[in-house]
Amino acid sequence: MFSGGETRNVDFERFIFNESNPDIKKYREIAYFLEYEIVDGNLNWHDYSLIFPVEDLYQEEI
Repeated sequence: MFSGGETRNVDFERFIFNESNPDIKKYREIAYFLEYEIVDGNLNWHDYSLIFPVEDLYQEEI
């Protein structure tokens, strides 16, 4: 849910499972994927090892 009350569903599966980078492959494990934080409105994993800007998520683009 965004600050304006809008909600979006973002499907990360295609990105994570099609990526060949070994740093991204570890996010295929659901427990690891769920270890995110919201930092300045962005989804951030493990000290910026993976990050999605809020604007991209709002537009449902990753």
